[in-house]
Amino acid sequence: MVWMGNQTLIPHFILLGLFTHSPLHFFFFSIIMVMFLVALSANGLMILLINFDSRLHSPMYFFLSWLSLMDLMLISTIVPRMAVDFLLGGGAISFTGCGLQILFFLTLLGDECFLLAFMAYDRYVAISNPLRYSVVMSRRVCWIMVAGSWLFGLVDGLIQAVFTLRFPYCSSQEIDHFFCDVPTVLKLACTDTSLYETMNYVCCMLMLLLPFSVISASYLWILVAVLCMHSTEGRQKAFATCSSHMAVVSLFYGAAMITYMRPQAYHSSKQDKVVSAFYTMITPMLNPLIYSLRNKEVTGALRKLLGRCPCGRETELGWHQQIWDS
Repeated sequence: MVWMGNQTLIPHFILLGLFTHSPLHFFFFSIIMVMFLVALSANGLMILLINFDSRLHSPMYFFLSWLSLMDLMLISTIVPRMAVDFLLGGGAISFTGCGLQILFFLTLLGDECFLLAFMAYDRYVAISNPLRYSVVMSRRVCWIMVAGSWLFGLVDGLIQAVFTLRFPYCSSQEIDHFFCDVPTVLKLACTDTSLYETMNYVCCMLMLLLPFSVISASYLWILVAVLCMHSTEGRQKAFATCSSHMAVVSLFYGAAMITYMRPQAYHSSKQDKVVSAFYTMITPMLNPLIYSLRNKEVTGALRKLLGRCPCGRETELGWHQQIWDS
């Protein structure tokens, strides 16, 4: 313990976790672990297929491989630690460990926000201006977009991790969550954090609303372009190529906005845990499944990998695909 005046500063935190040791919670914990394994294998397989099958060397799949990597890292930041605490009955986490978890979690969360926006812009260019698609979405541009996503996420995560742990903590050690989430950690501070909480709220709104505005604008223009198409088949292909991304965006942004855009007075610990479990565990598991189950190119690459079709066979790509090896 460290003394500050007449207050005792706590040396570490204790994560209360998501479950208690009841039979029902053991069942839910087992489901979480199955989801974790599915997320690891599905995202890992998606990265493998995209990198080793030349038919998937296009900007859309390039972004998808990075989304899979981010999902894999995000779920790995949360679930293994939660599982160890649940099985061993611990929960103690140092200030440094808590800060690193905040850093990694918010960095990856910010990365996905901006990457999903760039993926929406990619679909807009592919549908609205297909003749210039390979020029506008060049390899260099795509790498700049991915680097920008990581930079924005890292800056946000670093700022929030540093400022959150600069406050003195001298009340209860118990964090009523299964990971170090900034709003929950701030409840334990023994000083006024209202100004920082307001700034943090504004920052979260910007990190969510700016990319979401790009996504909304992109799909608005896509809708206009699709309605102007005279071919029914063209409309169906356009909707097919965008529906998977729209489903992923709805899952991710829906849960994130419920968590970070509500005033603190409307938060409850149980509700926050459930919503957090959704976008830290369920969404990373569903993303690769959503993209692969409805995508003929991905399923074709999987069959090729498994040796169920001749290795030299090439299937024709959709009208929006561009081979990206040049």
